[in-house]
Amino acid sequence: MVDRISKDDNTVRTTNATDAHHIYDTLKQNFIRTVDELGKVQPQFSQSISNLQLDYIQTTKNIIENSVSAQKQFTTSWNIPLAVPYSEQFAKQSDEITNNAIRAVGINNQLAINMLDAARENLRIYNRTIDAVTEFNTNIAKTWTSFFYTQQQQFNRQ
Repeated sequence: MVDRISKDDNTVRTTNATDAHHIYDTLKQNFIRTVDELGKVQPQFSQSISNLQLDYIQTTKNIIENSVSAQKQFTTSWNIPLAVPYSEQFAKQSDEITNNAIRAVGINNQLAINMLDAARENLRIYNRTIDAVTEFNTNIAKTWTSFFYTQQQQFNRQ
C-alpha cells in the first residue's frame, strides 16, 4: 500500500482505492461486453429456432398428407368396403377430438405466453429492486465514509 499525504489538506490517500476502482470498472466492462455479445447472437438463435419450427410443421403436414394419401390408395385399390354408419360416427368423433385438442393447445399456448410475460415483468421488478438496493448501499457507504472522515479529522486535530 502506498500512502501519499496531500499538501493541501493533510489527508492520507491510498492508491489501493484507485486500483480497486479500476479493477471493478474493468470487471464491470468485461461482464457487460460479454452480455452484449450474447445479446447480439440471440436474434440469430431465435430466428433459427423459428425456422426449425416452421420446417417441422411443414414436414409434419407432409407426413400426414402422404400417409393419408397412401392409405386412401390402398383402400381404393383393394376395394375394401367402409361401413357408412361407422365412418360417419368416426368422422364426427374425430372432429370433436380435434376441436377439443385445438382448444387445449390454445389454452396451453395462452398459459405459456402469460408465464413468459410474467417472467419478463418479474425481471423488470428485479431490475428495479437491484437499482434501489444499489442506491441504498451507495448511500450507506457515503454516510459511513463521511462519518469516518469526520472522526479522522477530529482525531487528527487532537
